[in-house]
Amino acid sequence: MSAAGLRFSVHDDAGPAAASALVDQGLDGFNHGAAPLHEVQGLSCFVRDRNGDVIGGAIGRTWGRCCELQQLWVHEAWRRRGIGAALVRQFEDRATGRGCIHFYLETFSFQAPALYRALGYQDVLASDVYPHGIVRYTMHKLVPPPSASATR
Repeated sequence: MSAAGLRFSVHDDAGPAAASALVDQGLDGFNHGAAPLHEVQGLSCFVRDRNGDVIGGAIGRTWGRCCELQQLWVHEAWRRRGIGAALVRQFEDRATGRGCIHFYLETFSFQAPALYRALGYQDVLASDVYPHGIVRYTMHKLVPPPSASATR
């Protein structure tokens, strides 16, 4: 197929909304045709204070034996009290209950890589290409599946 007559446009933002939506829909259609993405399940864990206000949360998804932690946040006034670690552990426990053994996430150097390392995550990629010395880490953790004797 020849590229003759085609026009390319480059934008300093997401571009025209209709064009961006078409790309999203096209990629979703391709992905759903190639993989059983209907099996992906959301997963979240929240912590609330005595008033019921959310002071932290962990949000992600599971698919098969994999679990992705996409977001972890703890309100500034509640940080450094073990709440983030507890959120991750409870999030992982629920994912393990779904059969997950491979956990992964991405985090920046100014976020929580030390916390994740303390929880057993290992760096698999460090992208040291961001301004101001910021590094983006891709991290993973493998958890052995429960033994057959443990499930009897």
